[in-house]
Amino acid sequence: MNDVLNAYKVPRPFNLIGIGMGGPTVLEWGTEEQKHRLLRPLATNEEIWCQLFSEPGAGSDVAGLATRAERDGDEWVMHGQKVWTTLAHLSKWGLLLARTDPDQPKHRGLSYFVVDMHAPGVEVRPLVQITGDAEFNEVFFDGARIPDSMRLGPVGEGWRVAITTLMNERVALSGAGSIAGDAIGGSPIDGLIERHRPVAHPLFRQRLAQAYIDGQVIRLNNQRAADRRRNRGEAGAEGSITKLQQALYNQRLQKLAVDLEGAGGVAWEGDGLRGEGHIGWVATDGEDSRSIARGFLRAQANTIEGGTSDIMRNILGERVLGLPKEPDASRDVPWKDVPHSV
Repeated sequence: MNDVLNAYKVPRPFNLIGIGMGGPTVLEWGTEEQKHRLLRPLATNEEIWCQLFSEPGAGSDVAGLATRAERDGDEWVMHGQKVWTTLAHLSKWGLLLARTDPDQPKHRGLSYFVVDMHAPGVEVRPLVQITGDAEFNEVFFDGARIPDSMRLGPVGEGWRVAITTLMNERVALSGAGSIAGDAIGGSPIDGLIERHRPVAHPLFRQRLAQAYIDGQVIRLNNQRAADRRRNRGEAGAEGSITKLQQALYNQRLQKLAVDLEGAGGVAWEGDGLRGEGHIGWVATDGEDSRSIARGFLRAQANTIEGGTSDIMRNILGERVLGLPKEPDASRDVPWKDVPHSV
């Protein structure tokens, strides 16, 4: 789909989380009724989605979350807080992981829901970033009710459903060939070369060549992942490989864009920042210096969002290299007996 959009220079839908994470999760775990209700408006960009996993007291340890869901007839009542929720302020639906059985160890007492972000008891508060934008948010649940018909997967099996979302998230954020891939109409490297042609300094030419090579490696890894999914395989650890690569790659690329700009990359007339600035964006010839600075600042989140680079290395060590799991004394202890920060 991205290849066709690029060929005709059509902007991508503004629904990365829905297309990259929500859609695959609903396809894997949803009922036929849920698929018919949710997938078409997701694909047509009519309904934006967000992901409600991270919490103030359970960031990298997602399974340690404290947001609770209590059964009340055919509904579930939600209480708790999520944080760093991208696009929550624009979303119709949220992918919510909540604790339904605190007597079980943390991975086995979770259930997974699709929550209406406009329902009573759901409050969204924006978080302002270094760029001046507020694409991330805090979300509070105070007695919000979710019909049981909007649960994905069996009660208590939410972690298995969440793994589907997380594996697809890493693929979606993995750069060239992914939903967050090259700028429309060509790669970021093409844009930099056109903007600064001719690039006279040999060190800049070397950095551009290395960036091109890195981009091609990421693209080929993503192609391998796409071929696997095309053969009905689930998204696997290859998404963590390219997510780690892409996060570091884009930070180097944005640093190169600022360095090529010279003084204009750090100082300009006028106030504020502007630009599109998603994970793979880099300014082209028609952009001004503040857009380049914005891309550089936004890229600092790449090694945090969608799973930190340290967590990606842990996953690769365990699932690709076969190394022992990280020690975790709380893994088999009932969640209610584990000390919590909230």
